[in-house]
Amino acid sequence: MKFLSAQNMTGGYGRGADIIHDCTITVEKGEIAVVVGPNGAGKSTAMKAVFGMLNLRQGSIVLDGEDISHLAPQQRVGIGMGFVPQNNNIFVSMTVQENLEMGAFIRQDDISETMEQVFELFPILKEKRKQPAGELSGGQRQQVAVGRALMTSPRLLMLDEPTAGVSPIVMDDLFDKILDIAGTGIAILMVEQNARQALEIADHGFVLVQGRNRFTDTGKALLADPEVRRSFLGG
Repeated sequence: MKFLSAQNMTGGYGRGADIIHDCTITVEKGEIAVVVGPNGAGKSTAMKAVFGMLNLRQGSIVLDGEDISHLAPQQRVGIGMGFVPQNNNIFVSMTVQENLEMGAFIRQDDISETMEQVFELFPILKEKRKQPAGELSGGQRQQVAVGRALMTSPRLLMLDEPTAGVSPIVMDDLFDKILDIAGTGIAILMVEQNARQALEIADHGFVLVQGRNRFTDTGKALLADPEVRRSFLGG
């Protein structure tokens, strides 16, 4: 059994039509799993399903051997899930440090050590910790968002389009940081538009088409697969 095993998920939002169909996503501790596919493939929906943000008609979510399918998102944070949404993922009027402190709101213990680890991972945030987060560049804001999720001490970190709208240089830097985070033993599940670059750092990749699993393999194997390359990676 994988550390996260989201099996046969079928569901959608409210009473609307199903967006994902029999979709399965798994990831191990210390590994990076990437969900890719065309626009409208249900990638973000699949991740939100893992986090408990939509109604599943079928399927189960198991984290570290425990079935958590019935838990609300807030409860999932409490047992070790961190989620970084694509939009509105920081408090722009608060300082960088206040944003990070907000990330730790569920914790009763001393957060200073985790804060230091976040500053070590993202030195620019330490430098700008007293600045309002709204004054930062796009890439720095993403670092704040990821740092805030790390403040909960997650065992699974989920990132929805972490490199959306940032320059290639910033993207490479963010991917390096994501590799560093995985190196600490945290499982990472990531939805990403930049499929080729994401698969290069992925241990496993899941290609979704119309809400269904189309290809599942290691990142390397998917990059080498002629059909995947032709259909999803631009040749």
